[in-house]
Amino acid sequence: MLQQNTVTTTQRYARTIDASKRIRWDIDRDVIRGRRFDFDKRFLPDGLSRVDRLGFLDAAGRRLLTQIQGRSYANIFALVERFIAAKVLEVSRDHWLGDQVALEALVRLTDEELKHQELFRRIDAKIGEEMPAGYRFVPAPNAVAQAVLSKSTWAVLGLTLDIEIFTQAHYRESIDSATDICPLWKDVFLFHWKEESQHAVLDELEWVREDAKLTAPQRDAAVDDLIALVGAVDGILQAQAGADATYFKAIAGRALTAAEAGAIDDGVLAAYRWQYIVSGVSQPRFREVLGRLIDGAQGARIEQALAPIVHHVATH
Repeated sequence: MLQQNTVTTTQRYARTIDASKRIRWDIDRDVIRGRRFDFDKRFLPDGLSRVDRLGFLDAAGRRLLTQIQGRSYANIFALVERFIAAKVLEVSRDHWLGDQVALEALVRLTDEELKHQELFRRIDAKIGEEMPAGYRFVPAPNAVAQAVLSKSTWAVLGLTLDIEIFTQAHYRESIDSATDICPLWKDVFLFHWKEESQHAVLDELEWVREDAKLTAPQRDAAVDDLIALVGAVDGILQAQAGADATYFKAIAGRALTAAEAGAIDDGVLAAYRWQYIVSGVSQPRFREVLGRLIDGAQGARIEQALAPIVHHVATH
């Protein structure tokens, strides 16, 4: 039985390698293709940006807000992929002198995450060439990565799986079907999604493998680390949402009432909490994997920590 399980796991690693080879893409040849961003169109669709809830904004205002959010969306993915690449390199050490199929799969994942970081850096620069001055991306990627990597591997892999599952959900449920968003921006996340689909498989395999190493007290401490990481993510989102709302209000081209300004502040934060926290933890696939690794009391602690964030998203 043990041998069969090992074979099955190796086959799962092998399938990600096959997919990686089949869908391999190039930033210039396949994604950018000499194009510019179309600022007459939205970037993020309503299902992610939630700008449709800000009824006092006209079409131009809603479009601008999706473009600001879209720039931050790319930058936040570049941010998280920095610590993901570092953690995957670290866990690949367990395979150095063992399963070479698993090692190749993780090396390919790391290579692809480094490519994604380059893509998002270039996207930010291209958007910045045409967007009005004043946009700020607040988090420092290296400082965030160091803080995340200071937590247990179990917690970091759990957060990573969550991120790479919601990446797929965002594309499938909102971006793919959108007909009114910038074609170049849409293609960025089409190609990103293609490779992230394989990454989520590897994240799950490595998280389960890491979980098998832990004692019950170690796992309990790791759950606390995961809760702390979610809190840290929320802190990043609060800072960036504040910066993006301020930037929007400065360049929107119209005076806003105090109530409207407050609604924008709340609306952008709720959108970011939906994008990066709630949309992930509510995915059945993530909940199923997490549920296999933790007990009821640990699950209740996680739900309690998430409750204020979920409530804010539901009410704004």
